[in-house]
Amino acid sequence: MSSRKPLLTYALIGICIIVALGTGLGENRQIIQNFLISGYTSHQGGFLPEFLAGQYWRLITPIFIHFSIMHIVFNSLWLWQLGGVIELPNQQWKLGAMVFGIGIFSNLAQYMFAGPFFGGMSGVVYGLLGYVWAQGKFNPSARLILNPQITVMMMIWFVLCWTGLLGKIANMAHTAGLVAGVIWGWSEATIQKKKIASSR
Repeated sequence: MSSRKPLLTYALIGICIIVALGTGLGENRQIIQNFLISGYTSHQGGFLPEFLAGQYWRLITPIFIHFSIMHIVFNSLWLWQLGGVIELPNQQWKLGAMVFGIGIFSNLAQYMFAGPFFGGMSGVVYGLLGYVWAQGKFNPSARLILNPQITVMMMIWFVLCWTGLLGKIANMAHTAGLVAGVIWGWSEATIQKKKIASSR
């Protein structure tokens, strides 16, 4: 058994905690403005004006914002589970690329759907869930194993969030992340199968 630790997963959780503390769980508007994808309400300032002015970090930093203790606890637990599953067998670069790519995609989807005031790692963790599920279905040799109870719990939460009963939630980020993760996992499995077939 490998003794290597999922250091990137731990680092991502650590950054989320630091940002949560630094922004007072979203209450410090002056600081949180620097982490939002845009400081303009809705699309009043045009499409991503700060990004177009050179503030490129805004595409990814919303994933580190959290607005309550429960928000960061659940996202951290899911990131710990899913990030560890991916990072240990595939090394840190794979998880890093997925967090970056899925994070930006889900942030842009949520911004287009509901404006700039949102945050959380949940778009990413749903992307990781989609990836692990797709790998398990289309590429069993990858041996990415996830407790089925986590999958069921996350999908129940996914549906509940869309009902609106749980308040204002970045549902489009969840959805975009999940779709991106499934496509990523399926694409990777397809490429792997083609490589195996061509080597025979």
